[in-house]
Amino acid sequence: MLLYALPQLSLSQGLSWANAFGAVWCLFAFLVIAAHLHFIIGVDEEKAKRLDEVRKAKLSHWQMKWEEEDRAAQRSL
Repeated sequence: MLLYALPQLSLSQGLSWANAFGAVWCLFAFLVIAAHLHFIIGVDEEKAKRLDEVRKAKLSHWQMKWEEEDRAAQRSL
């Protein structure tokens, strides 16, 4: 869609609402393309590893908390 839209934009007519909308739309399209390329290239591989470590730590913390709650519930019975 971007390949079709870019040649259609004409800034020689001056700044109008239609041209402004087209420019903003193209900007968003480039932003989406950049985000996809960023994901495909895998720039955030280290960040993903760190997030996985944090998730594992949270999960182990929750599991310990649940085990403590189960023990407390069993004692009260």
